[in-house]
Amino acid sequence: MGRRMWGMVILCCLLAGCARSGETDKDTGNGKDRIAIQKLENGDYQLLVNKKPYFIKGVCYAPVPIGKSHLFNYMCDPNKPWIADGQLMKDMGVNTIRLYQPGDELAYCKAMIEELYTKYGIRTILGHSLGFWDYPPPNYAEKEFTDYVSAEVLKTVEYFKDTPGLLMWNLGNENNYSFDGRVNPWSSPEIDALESFGEKRDARARIYYSFVNELAKKIKKIDPDHLVSLGNGETVGLKEAAEYCPDVDLIGCIVYRGKVFGNFFKEIKRKFDKPVFLSEFGCDAFNAVTQKEDQNNQAKFLKSMWLDLEHHSAGKDGEGNCIGGAIFEWTDEWWKKSDCDRDSWLVHDADASWGMGAYDFDAQAGKNMNEEWFGIVGLSPDLENGINKRLPRKAYYVLKELWNPETAGLQDPGVKSQAK
Repeated sequence: MGRRMWGMVILCCLLAGCARSGETDKDTGNGKDRIAIQKLENGDYQLLVNKKPYFIKGVCYAPVPIGKSHLFNYMCDPNKPWIADGQLMKDMGVNTIRLYQPGDELAYCKAMIEELYTKYGIRTILGHSLGFWDYPPPNYAEKEFTDYVSAEVLKTVEYFKDTPGLLMWNLGNENNYSFDGRVNPWSSPEIDALESFGEKRDARARIYYSFVNELAKKIKKIDPDHLVSLGNGETVGLKEAAEYCPDVDLIGCIVYRGKVFGNFFKEIKRKFDKPVFLSEFGCDAFNAVTQKEDQNNQAKFLKSMWLDLEHHSAGKDGEGNCIGGAIFEWTDEWWKKSDCDRDSWLVHDADASWGMGAYDFDAQAGKNMNEEWFGIVGLSPDLENGINKRLPRKAYYVLKELWNPETAGLQDPGVKSQAK
């Protein structure tokens, strides 16, 4: 029997209640959602919500309006941008948003999460950066700093744990890039005393992942109903994470590899055999060579990525360890190129911030990743119900066809034909 047929047999047994091998179940019998990680007999993983398979069809969500920066707390916006966005998301087939942080006003964040769920059935992955972008920069070798971060995270968990629509916690984002000093380097006298670069890098990985593991265990004591994910940049450090951070339920990885993800899912299985969701992946909608908006290539790349991602889900012919992903991102962010220049926040900047050769349609430009143009929904300076008018791009309609075929026929046929 081939892998595909075997996987389908197991999935049918699962739905019939016959195959419940290796389940990590989050249910206290108190009427709340039942959230579980199911490891099937063939080694594939599934995310279950209320005993039904749940594949994350997600978007990273930070709807900052034109003229504002990341410091703007959109959750406090009386115009409630998530109302307009929630309907668009529901029509597209989005079932999950990813929030990087809850913000300073927890009550507003909680209300937004509840409203997205009760009105549109959209659940939330709630993240915490673990102080990675704080000032002064983080130092995970200092107990004072980790105690402070732990207290903040646990306070957040206590506040949100009973929020309807909360799916899971995601700890960190790309904090592991600090191990080799690429981003926000940190150290200690003990680390500095080590002889080689490799020893220093490994020591930082051990310290950081041990901290996350202890935090994950504390979260589970406070909130046994929700899963805890390790947020990681790519697969860097996951071999060490497998040793020092075994108590997380799954992994959330940031991955930008072009049209397909290559050996990513195989590498996850080899380094740290946990279910994985892509916490960030995407393609910008600007061509750095032609210096024009390029919706066609964005749509083509995102479609290819999604089909590759699905190929590695349970019961398919891939690695069987993928439980979905969150596309970066829902709307454009006009502030990103010059976050300290207020005047630039009113301009949709065309300058790319970094280069990635795997995005071959404009790789020859060198720097070709345009941070202000990653939205699958663009923004207009014109206001509608108090917020920037939403302009769904071709990628929106292509994903709608994949995620919500029941409503895909409502799209403009011309958009569909151009986007493929």
